[in-house]
Amino acid sequence: MEVTGVKIYPVENNEKLKAFVSVIFDDCFVVKDIKIIKGEKGLFLAMPSKKDKNGVYKDIAHPLNSEMREKLERIVIEEYNKTVQQ
Repeated sequence: MEVTGVKIYPVENNEKLKAFVSVIFDDCFVVKDIKIIKGEKGLFLAMPSKKDKNGVYKDIAHPLNSEMREKLERIVIEEYNKTVQQ
């Protein structure tokens, strides 16, 4: 599965939330509402989630292994950096 598109929606005036992101996979599947968060160790991705009946947030879409998570994070943060430099 390849990332074929990334759209960055920067968020201004927020210390932690830096952007919302939509990612297209294989030109046929999109995941929206991924967040770029500034943490203590730098930028990372927070996958789309929803609150369950107990008030706990659960991811509704996410990578199944660390290799895919790292690849997705690298691609998205690279695109974010290009966007904010413009």
